[in-house]
Order: sequence, then structure tokens, then C-alpha cells
Amino acid sequence: MEAAKTALTAFDATWGERFPHAVRSWRDRFDEWTPFLDFPLEIRRVIYTTNTIEALNLQLRKALKIRGPLPTDDAALKLVYLAIRNAKETWGRGARDWASARAQLIILFEERFAGR
Repeated sequence: MEAAKTALTAFDATWGERFPHAVRSWRDRFDEWTPFLDFPLEIRRVIYTTNTIEALNLQLRKALKIRGPLPTDDAALKLVYLAIRNAKETWGRGARDWASARAQLIILFEERFAGR
């Protein structure tokens, strides 16, 4: 927690003048995002990675971009569904370091993993 406060102060010193709203937002919500730091490093690595989300967003953008305007909301919904279905076929590789993160999750939340 202290390291996070120190890092935020350093961030403020470096970027606070140029991006005051961003620094204020981090400071105002400090208590909301710092519980994340209570998790072991292995879990934090899996939680904070956005590669999977960004890859899916890329697939959705590609599918929607080439179509142009869609006639109805149902048409857009069907296109998004098909894009997700097609993107899902390429999934298969687990998150990086998932095995160590899963081991930590089992230690922390043993009752939720019972019988699995």
C-alpha cells in the first residue's frame, strides 16, 4: 500500500501538471483500486492483463468495420455474435502463468474449488 502511495506521488510529480484530471481521478479512487494489491503477484498478473479483451475488441472492430451501416439492431447483434463465435475458435491457449495463478486462487478460495 505504501509503495502504491509513493508511486502515485511520483506519478503526480512527473505528470500531475500536464494531466491534472488523471492524477485527481487516481487519488479520488485510491481506496477503490488498492484492494487489488492485496492479491498475490501471480493473481494480479492474470487479472490486470488486457490482451484477451483487446484481441476480442480487435475482432469485433474488424467484423463491424467492413459492414458499414447496419439496417437494424438485430443485424448488429447477429454480427457481433458471429464475430465472437469465430474469435472463440482461435482461443485455446490459457492465460500466461495461469497455473501459478490458479494455485494461488485455490489457496485463497479453497472452498470455491472444492470438488473441482
